Amino acid sequence: MPALFTHEFATDPYPAYAWLREHAPVHRTVLPSGVEAWLVTRYADARETLADPRLSKNPAHHSETAHGRGKIGIPGERSANLMTHLLNIDPPDHTRLRRLVSKAFTPRRVAAFEPRVRELADRLVDGFAGRGSADLIHEFAFPLPIYAICDLLGVPAGDQDDFRDWAGMMIRHDRGPRGGVGRAVKRMRAYLAELIHRKRAEPGDDLISGLIRASDHGEHLTENEAAAMAFILLFAGFETTVNLIGNGTYALLRHPEQRRLLQDALAAGDTGRLESAVEELLRYDGPVELATWRFATEPLELGGQRVEAGDPVLVVLAAADRDPERFARPDTLDLTRSDSQHLGYGHGIHYCLGAPLARLEGRVALSALLGRLPDLRLAAEPPELRWRGGLIMRGLRALPVEFDPVL
Repeated sequence: MPALFTHEFATDPYPAYAWLREHAPVHRTVLPSGVEAWLVTRYADARETLADPRLSKNPAHHSETAHGRGKIGIPGERSANLMTHLLNIDPPDHTRLRRLVSKAFTPRRVAAFEPRVRELADRLVDGFAGRGSADLIHEFAFPLPIYAICDLLGVPAGDQDDFRDWAGMMIRHDRGPRGGVGRAVKRMRAYLAELIHRKRAEPGDDLISGLIRASDHGEHLTENEAAAMAFILLFAGFETTVNLIGNGTYALLRHPEQRRLLQDALAAGDTGRLESAVEELLRYDGPVELATWRFATEPLELGGQRVEAGDPVLVVLAAADRDPERFARPDTLDLTRSDSQHLGYGHGIHYCLGAPLARLEGRVALSALLGRLPDLRLAAEPPELRWRGGLIMRGLRALPVEFDPVL
């Protein structure tokens, strides 16, 4: 069996996932944190698992005594009282909370945000276009979604650099100073609580004000629920989009014929090709490697394996989305693929609420990069690139590129 969670695995996990799909599709392993968990790797099993009501999102169901002690969830969130969000609760609380949040985080609000995202993307490209080189993670993929989500939430422009610093600490939690993640989360939590207090007194046309106003049959979000939702939109929303932009651009640079196909489509105004390209990039090397934790509430069978009550279960989205039983030539990047019903944003009642925003940011980012820097190319060999450690997300630490300067 291939070794899991090594440096080589982080760089390219797909051969190991292919072995697991064939030989041990539901596999019990010890994670780097010391927690024992089941990994689900086949598409059909993954889709079933993501929608199984016997698998809870609430970490209270984790049997720590039986399965070791380790980190479960987002670093620092437990101590910061940020647990009441959609990733950690089940129906009926999840149903109520998602219904209320959906009233504020509407498709219309996301669609109306596109001009602002384009403005941000162009401003960021302006910052390095004349230089002929850039680190696309640090200078583009990271700041674009954090500034965008700050604008969407209603964080004043003067405070957004603080958010960028806190987000940077959280996204680099595997190599930051000891305790730095917890401090960043606490500062963000305190800021959000104060911002929500201000928005209650002076509401605006922003998402936090929308969360405060949202109601259904007399129900409203509590202040803690609103703060937790704002936090999870920042944390989960921005990091997944950083990885979508970074992984997607890297994949296109490694496949120049596919990049040219997309550039030709953009030049011809074919927006449909851009939309399908984002879906294929999500399938091919998506931003979320494993779905967030689930815990068996009773004994059950998954893929022929008996899972006991309290067992943690992790659906390996990266493995499921390259299952040859579901996708033809799954290891091939094909922007013309007509069937790309990937699981990159989940499935079932926990399907990612922020997926439309992430897709919008991905489309805008690729359009800005490929449209304005048509000769974009890697400035490092693939073995020189480093991938961030961690269990859930998959993304590059840096993506150095070169191009002809644009004045």
